[in-house]
Amino acid sequence: MLGIGIAIGIAAGTALATVAIMVFGATGVGKARRLRRQLIEDGEREADALRREAQIEAREQAVKLRAEIEAEVAERRNQILKIEERVLAREEEIEAKLTELGRRDQGLADRETHLRELQDALKDAKNAQLVELERIGGMTLGEAKAHLLERGEELVRHDLARRVRQLEEEARTESKRRARNLVADALQRVAASHAAETTVSVIELPSDDMKGRIIGREGRNIRSLEHLTGVDFIIDDTPHAVVLSSFDGIRREIARLTLTKLIEDGRIHPARIEEMYYQSKAEIDDLVRQAGEQAVFEANCGEFHEELVKILGRLRYRTSYGQNVLKHTLEVTHLAGIMASELEASTKTAKRAAMLHDVGKAMTHEIEGSHALISAQLARRYGESQGVVHAIEAHHYEVQPQTVEAVLLIAADAISASRPGARGESLEHYIKRLASLEELAAGKPGVEKVYALQAGREIRVIVRPSDVDDDTAVLLSHEIAREIEDQLEYPGQVKVTVIRESRAIDVARNHASLQAPEPEPGSIHAA
Repeated sequence: MLGIGIAIGIAAGTALATVAIMVFGATGVGKARRLRRQLIEDGEREADALRREAQIEAREQAVKLRAEIEAEVAERRNQILKIEERVLAREEEIEAKLTELGRRDQGLADRETHLRELQDALKDAKNAQLVELERIGGMTLGEAKAHLLERGEELVRHDLARRVRQLEEEARTESKRRARNLVADALQRVAASHAAETTVSVIELPSDDMKGRIIGREGRNIRSLEHLTGVDFIIDDTPHAVVLSSFDGIRREIARLTLTKLIEDGRIHPARIEEMYYQSKAEIDDLVRQAGEQAVFEANCGEFHEELVKILGRLRYRTSYGQNVLKHTLEVTHLAGIMASELEASTKTAKRAAMLHDVGKAMTHEIEGSHALISAQLARRYGESQGVVHAIEAHHYEVQPQTVEAVLLIAADAISASRPGARGESLEHYIKRLASLEELAAGKPGVEKVYALQAGREIRVIVRPSDVDDDTAVLLSHEIAREIEDQLEYPGQVKVTVIRESRAIDVARNHASLQAPEPEPGSIHAA
């Protein structure tokens, strides 16, 4: 600050001297010198004044800064003192707790020692008591245990068999009555027809000459047809017929419609084939949409998202075990709605879940995973409620059913699938099913003969009377029924009848393994 003041003073004096010389230059050198001296003295006085002011200001700032530093140091010192006080208090608390823990540890050690002494004394007393009891009773401890267990097992076994027969009879009577009424009412109110559909379509030709025109020069027509439609065109020795083979029902229908149009038109060449293919594809898309809308109308369970309606329409051209999936879906919807109404459950939830439970089968060629989970994902994506989604994903036990509607959907699906004529079954699987039932029952001790009757719905077991009494026969029938549930997969109900001395013990078990994996489309599998 002092240097700045001096510089300012010198600059001001110089400026004034310059001005004076310029103004009064004509008055003479003496006058100019006096003026110059006066200006220099004024500049020095002004510089001294500025220097003194700068020194005073610097002293004030130094005093102020020293005061701030002293205040901050005092505050920090107070904070440190408070922290030290808290640390000392915490150390005192910790020392007190350590002292208390030491006293407790000592007390626990004393109690443990006393408890060990009491246990030793109790053990000695028990040993002495056992020795005295063995002396009085005339048997060892092992012999007494074996005798009591044998006697208790015999009593419990007879009581259990008697109680099982009583409860079983009561439960069978009541459950049969209620289940028969519910299922019979549902079945009577649902009229369904089933037609077996295969993976091939046959198109009649007006003449065998048409086969050559379909094949075309060097096979260009048939290659174009197969490339566009993705369907195999089988032209063999069958007179007046062409066979279309494909697992995809929609593609097969488009190919059938395309070939029919070409035969009617008479012009068969690659350009015309492509034109007819796209016309047929547009028609099938309209039919799919109409089939979905008609199904939603018949189900009468509310509106569905437009995409779900289209996917439902595709089920018209999908079969499962020879059963049309869209017809099966409508039947399951009506059955679930009737049963939900009878049980006072949510009819809307049951019917909407039944309507969408197999919608994933239309997407199994495009999305990986089981159709139940695919159906649940589609329902969730298009805004269905959690109750509907849960019932869908639980209908093949992908998850355990937690609601009444989910259980009703499982029952309705099983009823529709097991209805006579609904699904196909090969002779080989039929024979294997009967053989596995007979082998399972024949492996039990005391069994003499086993017969599988009513297409595997009933098992009659003939036992040797010398090896199996009435109570054992009851337990044997339950054991066989449980193993059928655990080891084999059969829908519906399997009845186990154990026959001994012209007496029969019947046990029926609802089979729970209904979630057998579905085979690839077109294959034949036991229901």
